[in-house]
Amino acid sequence: MSDIELVVSRSRRLEALLKSQFHAEGKGLHQLINSVEERLPHDIIKKLRYIATIRNKVVHEEHYTLDDPEAFKQAARECEKELTPNSGRIIWGVAIALVILLTGAALVFYYNNWHAIKLD
Repeated sequence: MSDIELVVSRSRRLEALLKSQFHAEGKGLHQLINSVEERLPHDIIKKLRYIATIRNKVVHEEHYTLDDPEAFKQAARECEKELTPNSGRIIWGVAIALVILLTGAALVFYYNNWHAIKLD
């Protein structure tokens, strides 16, 4: 994956999160951040600004190369995690735990009662 592809895809994902979860308005990532700045955690604002600056450099400066792609990916992951609503993660966790619990209970039930089940 090229620098441009990596940076633009991550930036677009963050833009979509800002628009859908925070109802941000604007054209670019900087404008979106400005429109909802008061509702965002301060440490995430710094990381979002870093990502927006890198995105602008990669897209607009002809010979710019991403110095540390891993640092960029880490910042993008942290921002995505922070901007993603917790309720979705909690609901998925509960749903998975419930499926595992019910499957385990069914296995225990059938293991204990298999001899008594008549298949006619």
